[in-house]
Amino acid sequence: LLKELSKKSWKPYPIVLSGNTDCYQPIEKKYKITRKLLKILLKHKHPVSIITKNSLILRDLDIIKELAEHNLIHVAISVTTLNEKLRRVMEPRTASAKQRLKVIETLSENDVPVMAMTAPIIPGLNDVEIPKLLKAVSNAGALTAAYTMVRLNGALPVIFTNWIRNNFPERADKVLNKIKSVHGGKLNDSDFGRRMIGDGPIAEQVRQLFEVSFKRYFKNPKLPAYDLSQFIKPSDKGQLSIF
Repeated sequence: LLKELSKKSWKPYPIVLSGNTDCYQPIEKKYKITRKLLKILLKHKHPVSIITKNSLILRDLDIIKELAEHNLIHVAISVTTLNEKLRRVMEPRTASAKQRLKVIETLSENDVPVMAMTAPIIPGLNDVEIPKLLKAVSNAGALTAAYTMVRLNGALPVIFTNWIRNNFPERADKVLNKIKSVHGGKLNDSDFGRRMIGDGPIAEQVRQLFEVSFKRYFKNPKLPAYDLSQFIKPSDKGQLSIF
């Protein structure tokens, strides 16, 4: 990270931690890689965005709070269901819904700008929870919220199909058919304009349900702007003098 930030061509722009996998998964407790990254980003006043579904993020509240004081961080907490039975089989080894709401509340109380990601929405499985989810995250202090539709690329169609048939055999076909209906008849979808929110009647029902609920529970939805002017290159003379 320091090497990248030191490049002459580098310009400050929010780095996203957890774009592909959770940066606060259990192994982070041992290796503290995310914490080390956040220390570097704070030291050099570089903007960062965190997406997580784990309460381990509160371990780093000291750094996150200071980043927030400089308008250098946004945090997105993923809350996919309030049903603990569903959460345990869908997202094992992650924080419970109650814990995630507590994370949102704690971050908010410490003036850290936080949003909720009700994602992924799986039609026929957790889409009916959208109103309850948005009410809960709003009450916990989230400034705004967003959602994405489930999409199954690569090996995921086989993995997900086996999972849904093993855990919810009575509704497996219904869920699989609904997913296909929002992605042009396929479980996997790479279409740029459709892959995140889907298309068709079911996708439209989800969109409308989210929008109605969002307007009800979020009156002034907005995250503060990042301050990109504070960035200190590791190679700057002022920074080198510290050493």
